Amino acid sequence: MKKATLLLLFLGFISVKIAAQNNIAGQIGADVEKIIEAAMSSDKGWERLTYMTDTFGPRFSGSDNLERSLDWIVEEMRKDGFDEVWTQPVKVPHWVRGNESATLIEPIERDLPMLGLGGSIATPEEGITAEVMVVNSFDELNERSDEAEGKIVLFNAKFTTYGQTVRYRTNGASEAAKHGAVASMIASVASYSIQTPHTGVMRYQEGVKKIPHTAITVEDALRIQRFTERGQKVVVTLKMEAQTLPDADSRNVIAEIKGSEFPNEIIVLGGHIDSWDVGTGAMDDGGGCVAAWEALRIMSELGLKPKRTIRVVLWTNEENGLAGGNEYKRWADEVEKSVDDHVLAMESDSGVFDPIGFGFTGSDEAFAILQQIGALLEPIESGIVTKGGGGADIGPLMQAGVPGMGLNVDGEKYFWFHHTDADTIDKLNIEDFNECVATMAAFAFGVADISDRLPR
Repeated sequence: MKKATLLLLFLGFISVKIAAQNNIAGQIGADVEKIIEAAMSSDKGWERLTYMTDTFGPRFSGSDNLERSLDWIVEEMRKDGFDEVWTQPVKVPHWVRGNESATLIEPIERDLPMLGLGGSIATPEEGITAEVMVVNSFDELNERSDEAEGKIVLFNAKFTTYGQTVRYRTNGASEAAKHGAVASMIASVASYSIQTPHTGVMRYQEGVKKIPHTAITVEDALRIQRFTERGQKVVVTLKMEAQTLPDADSRNVIAEIKGSEFPNEIIVLGGHIDSWDVGTGAMDDGGGCVAAWEALRIMSELGLKPKRTIRVVLWTNEENGLAGGNEYKRWADEVEKSVDDHVLAMESDSGVFDPIGFGFTGSDEAFAILQQIGALLEPIESGIVTKGGGGADIGPLMQAGVPGMGLNVDGEKYFWFHHTDADTIDKLNIEDFNECVATMAAFAFGVADISDRLPR
């Protein structure tokens, strides 16, 4: 009797689960199908991404390129007929690279491709010429501390994961300075290299002497290490004109479709519109921004009226400050007073390569609902929802309790081009881009239009 009761309870649970799944599909399935079809047959977003990156990229915080691109985006968004389009003033840091060079003097003469790291100070006008000390980790630097005085420390750390390897970029200068180094270099943070230097943000520790910090290519870092392993003295001259100017004026760009039943409940999606000052920011993160924008345009073009408001935000200054994400959260909290009514925050900042689905941080109940929405994306195989995900720009909202999602893509080649001159439109393709559009649109619309609010 006990077994029979348990079986009935189990079958009842399965029936309820299937009914819930069918209910989600019944509510939004037909519209999601329309979204996928419209996204996959459109070239509008791809053409806009191509035009923007060819015309305005790179779009670094404080640059005229960034502000001109924002002017163009606002003008184009207003043509799309959204319920509202506006900008949100943001003060952003303004670091300028200037002229720079690295020259190998001994044991051979060679110009080294290099990129100063964002936030670095300049060298003296005549440059810094010093012997190079190669280390593979912070631990090795500590062990060989007595050798570092007066030298340029080169961190030649092998790429493992971005999170593990990027610490040499962000913290390397101060760590080297603690041991008396006069400058520091890193092997570029790259999973694969074709003699391409990668830039990115670095930081100085308070109370530690500031020294110039730059990236060279993986190939040159390995060559320099081979020289030192043979017992050859390596000397490099660094020249950098980098400077940090007063904060500049910039903007977040915001567009939305108002909810038909619960307009105060908001689903926000987007990416960061700024890029580094090299390349054109097609992959990081022009593609994510335009895909979110195109997702909203597709819904508007189809005449869909979701129950909740869907808002696209193109955040400024993610790369070297996160000012846009922080300002949006402050404004939502103090002005709009809507943080508690942000139902879901979604971000795309891993390149618009072939999408897999989303990583999600939130309640188990919400996770189950999102999995059901994801099942509707089976035709383009991009609906897998995994636990754990988010993004830098939506981080401030997530810290305030808003559930967050980050778009997962096939990112095998992302760190080949990340923060380099090679971040250009030719590294992407329209089919992958349109699948990203469809995936973002389907999840945003699904959460906005189901009967019950996504539970926290």
